[in-house]
Amino acid sequence: MSVEQLISLPVLVMVIPIFFISIAAEIIAVRYFKQRGSLHAKDDAVSIFMGLFSVISNGSAAFLTLAMLVWAQQYQITTLPLTVATLVACFVLDDLRYYLHHRLAHRVRWPWAMHVIHHSSQRFSMAVALRQGWTKHLTGTTILKVPLVLIGFDPIMVIFCGAVNAIYQFFLHTETIGKLPRWFEAVFNTPSHHRVHHGNNPQYLDRNYAGTLIIWDKMFGTFAAEDPNDLPDYGLVKDVGTFNPLVIFGHEYLSIIKDVCKRGLTLKQRLLYIIAPPGWTHDGSRLTSEDMKRAAGLLPDKTPAPGE
Repeated sequence: MSVEQLISLPVLVMVIPIFFISIAAEIIAVRYFKQRGSLHAKDDAVSIFMGLFSVISNGSAAFLTLAMLVWAQQYQITTLPLTVATLVACFVLDDLRYYLHHRLAHRVRWPWAMHVIHHSSQRFSMAVALRQGWTKHLTGTTILKVPLVLIGFDPIMVIFCGAVNAIYQFFLHTETIGKLPRWFEAVFNTPSHHRVHHGNNPQYLDRNYAGTLIIWDKMFGTFAAEDPNDLPDYGLVKDVGTFNPLVIFGHEYLSIIKDVCKRGLTLKQRLLYIIAPPGWTHDGSRLTSEDMKRAAGLLPDKTPAPGE
């Protein structure tokens, strides 16, 4: 068992019962108290299965990230002690790290192949929060944790802050909670903000990447507020169309392999099928999120004007 698992295990033991109690409470609120939300036992079961298996698969590969952080520790600029101030600082900076990871996971196809699992449900519920990828430590984005270690934070502190962030995000996945107080919505990620992130409406694509603090989206121009007159439609722009966990897990990886192995491509084109945004094709036969936004009039047309 890795050190990361030893850190995460006590946290999981405490929070998993809370997760399942919250899922049950949401179902009761929707079914018996007519609160906003949807019910689908099979979809919830798939989400829960994929979440439980992600604990096993990601836990088994956690040594890859931990080894990288421990290796980086020897190059630290300084060593920061464990205090309330350093813990808060680490959490805030790790939240920025999560924003960058999350944005890359939507804009680079390789990490998207892992993250697409989380967006594969056409519903939005606390059970969907558990629908997580199985290859977290193989995406390459975990390298974003290294700068936190280099500036002085202990790897264990970095891992702990990431775990707390993930727990917070679980409670964002619900339709039963509307808008929270304005001051809270202004600073923190909320169910309303995260519903936007899961929407496949053109105006909601590539928005609200935040983990805990929504300020990063506002700072970097990726924020969108939930429009009560145009609520999010959840899921992918092209639904997977199955409840088979193996297909949900592997469909994008298989698609990458098929694209890379097409005949007549240059080496650059094969590489772009791995690192370009999802939807990119060498012949324009599919649409990226930016293409969809242009088609909806949300971005200027990139077609050159006559005479240019």
